[in-house]
Amino acid sequence: MAEFENPNEMPKLISFLSSLLKRVSESNDMNQQLVQQKNSVFQGLTRPTISIQSYLERIFKYANCSPSCFIVAYVYLDRFTQRQPSLPINSLNVHRLLITSVMVAAKFMDDMYYNNAYYAKVGGITTIEMNFLELDFLFGLGFHLNVTPNTFQVYCVHLQSEMMMMQPLNFTDSSLSLGKSLKTHLCFNEDESSHKKQQQLAV
Repeated sequence: MAEFENPNEMPKLISFLSSLLKRVSESNDMNQQLVQQKNSVFQGLTRPTISIQSYLERIFKYANCSPSCFIVAYVYLDRFTQRQPSLPINSLNVHRLLITSVMVAAKFMDDMYYNNAYYAKVGGITTIEMNFLELDFLFGLGFHLNVTPNTFQVYCVHLQSEMMMMQPLNFTDSSLSLGKSLKTHLCFNEDESSHKKQQQLAV
């Protein structure tokens, strides 16, 4: 695993991902009239009052999942937006996408993890909603859940290099291509098997 396995590195990663997703959301909010978006269970009616960073910090604090889950969740968000171009990350869906991607990553990666009801409480939603979000997310990914060691390492190295290149909280347009709705971000083998632990994803 990479340096992100060190708990001391996690606050930096959480801060970086939060700022990145905030910029993505704000960019797509401005462009939403230019892109036809379909209705989705991820789309809220109003923007949550909690910031993306506070929300991700809350997930990190209470989910108790392995650090690698946040990297895998990032990979899943990348894959999801590539496969669902009509569902760009914006301020109305980013929170639900975050809690769902981390939960699915924890179920796939960790031997022990909390159930949907617990994640729903952490995310501030109902268990029924959490169940629907998980199902929609899995189908949105095409159940492409496996992340090879090479894929994981490449994402880690890319994240680390981007974080080193930038001053704290000074994220420019040169950052990860997630800033462009992840459409041009690293694309890996779509034939990767995702059979491992799929049976554990049932509620």
